Amino acid sequence: MHNILAIDPTQTMNVGETILEFLRSTGLAQLASQWPTLIMIAIACLLLYLAIAKQYEPLLLLPIAFGMLLTNFPFPFGSEDMLFHDDLWKAFLDPNSPGYHSYGTIMKEGGLLDILYIGVKAGIYPCLIFIGVGAMTDFGPLIANPKSLLLGAAAQLGIFITFIAAHALDFTPQEAASIGIIGGADGPTSIFLTSKLAPHLLGPIAIAAYSYMALVPVIQPPIMRLLTTEKERKIKMKQLRTVSKKEKIIFPIMVAIVVILILPSAAPLIGCLMLGNLMRESGVVERLSKTVQNELNNIVVIFLGLTVGATATANSFLNVQTISILCVGILAFAFGSAGGVLLAKFMNLFLKEKINPLIGSAGVSAVPMAARVSQTEGQKADPSNFLLMHAMGPNVAGVIGSAVAAGILLNMLG
Repeated sequence: MHNILAIDPTQTMNVGETILEFLRSTGLAQLASQWPTLIMIAIACLLLYLAIAKQYEPLLLLPIAFGMLLTNFPFPFGSEDMLFHDDLWKAFLDPNSPGYHSYGTIMKEGGLLDILYIGVKAGIYPCLIFIGVGAMTDFGPLIANPKSLLLGAAAQLGIFITFIAAHALDFTPQEAASIGIIGGADGPTSIFLTSKLAPHLLGPIAIAAYSYMALVPVIQPPIMRLLTTEKERKIKMKQLRTVSKKEKIIFPIMVAIVVILILPSAAPLIGCLMLGNLMRESGVVERLSKTVQNELNNIVVIFLGLTVGATATANSFLNVQTISILCVGILAFAFGSAGGVLLAKFMNLFLKEKINPLIGSAGVSAVPMAARVSQTEGQKADPSNFLLMHAMGPNVAGVIGSAVAAGILLNMLG
C-alpha cells in the first residue's frame, strides 16, 4: 500500500519542468524582453477606439488597427505560430537574399498575414478597391463643369510640395514620393504607390493617410477660412446642367484611353477606376456593379486593412522616421487643400461666372467628406448657399488626379 501511494520525485520534476516550459512559451513571458510591443498594442487599441467610438474611417481603420494588434503580440522569436514575419519580408526585399526572393518561399514559410500580404505587395488589393470606388462614383458633376478638373489637379499640389520637403529631410526619392502621396487623401493610392516604392514604410504611411482622411473636417476649415474672404465664401453658383447617360458612358472610356496612352504607369489604378465606373453607368451589368460595390469591395478591404496593419511592427513603427512621416503627412493635406482654393481664386480673375473658392479644397480625393466640408463652410457664410454638387466635381476629379500623380511618381522613380 505504501508503494502505491508513493510519489515518484522524477515525475514531479517532469511535471514542474513542463509547467515552467509552458509558461516560458506564453506571450506574457516575452513582455520583459519585448516591451516595445506593449506600446504598439496600446497604439492599436487607441486606433480601435477612434474607429469604433469616434467612427474615424472605421471601414479601414478598424481592420488596420486589429492587424497591428495581431502582429505585435510577443511571440517567441522564430515561432512558426507568428501571423506576420517582418524579417521574412525584409529578406524578400533584399537582393542579396535570393533564398527569400520569391512568393513561393513566403507561401511556404510565412504565416496567415504574410500570405494575405502578397495581395498588397503585388498591387492587387488597391486596384480591386478602385473598381469598387469607380462603381460608387458619379462623375456627372465633373462632366457638367469641366473646370472643376483643374481644381482637382491643383489639389495634388500637396503631393509634390511634400515630396520635395520629405526629400529635403533626408528621405530617399522613393520614400519621399510615398510620403507625398498622403496629400492626395486617397488611401488605396497611398498603399499602392508605397508598396511599389517604399514597402518598409507601408504601415506608418497607411495609418497617417487614413487618420488624416478621417480628420478632413478638422484640418480643412481653418485653411479654407484663412485663404478666403467672407464675400468669396458667399459666392453662389448656378445649378449644374443635367448630364446625359451617353456622356456618362463615354467619359470613363475616354479617360482610360487618354490617361493610359499618356501615362502607362497609371494604368492599374485608372483602368480599374474607369472599369468600375463603366459598370455603373452602362446599366447592362447591374449585378456586377453591385458586387464590386459591396461584396468584392468589403472582402478586399478586410484583407487590405489587416495586412497593412500587420506591417506596423514595433521595429518599423517606433522610430523618428515614423514621427517625421506623421508630421509631413499633415503638411501634405494642408497644401493639397490650399492648392485647390488658391487656383479657384486665380480663375475668378478671368471668369464672368465666379467660382466659390471653398469648392477648391474638395479637390483632395476624400470622397464625399471633403465636398461636405465645402458645403458646411459655405452655409456658415450664407445658409441659403448650396455647394455640395459643385464641390463633388473637384472631389471626384481628385480621385483621378491622385491616381495620375501616383503614376507620374511611379514612372519617375519605380
